[in-house]
Amino acid sequence: MQGAIGELIQLLARLPGVGERTAMRLAFHILSSEPEYAASLGRTLETLHERIKRCELCGNFGEHARCDVCLDPRRDSRSVCVVARVQDLLAIERTAGFRGRYHVLHALLAPLDGIGADRLPVQPLIERIGSEGVEEIILATPLSVDGEATSMYLAQLLRPLSVRVTRIASGVPHGGDLEFTDQITLGRAFDGRREL
Repeated sequence: MQGAIGELIQLLARLPGVGERTAMRLAFHILSSEPEYAASLGRTLETLHERIKRCELCGNFGEHARCDVCLDPRRDSRSVCVVARVQDLLAIERTAGFRGRYHVLHALLAPLDGIGADRLPVQPLIERIGSEGVEEIILATPLSVDGEATSMYLAQLLRPLSVRVTRIASGVPHGGDLEFTDQITLGRAFDGRREL
């Protein structure tokens, strides 16, 4: 498709997880909606980078210099959870089980993609250990090759700083069948077992 509709479909298809069919469905949904919806969507997208900033302390997204999590006085600053992306932070927040603070990397070590240690915001994390009295760093990077490499790198870097460095557990997902669980996950489930 060419013209304005084709351009819209191409732009939508560049979003992660959106293929051409989904992009076409979204484009026609926008066209079928009230014109004010498209105008409002356009205004929001146009001003998004002006209104949303990275938190100067943790890297989370927010509308101010510091994000809502960092501004919350009820948060325990002695515990910092390191995540790869803001989406990971939001997933942990949905559990309502972690009441510490975060540090968002916005990248993982991926030498094949040209992402080295210089691309990770490690210095601000090190500074937080001293200034906030951090006692524990929880590494919650993905359980992937890049996530594991990043966690191992951070653990080596942070251990000499007299801070406890832990890694989130991995294992069999709730409701998962053992026969469909990969060997690494199943092995870690056994390694991480605890007494009942």
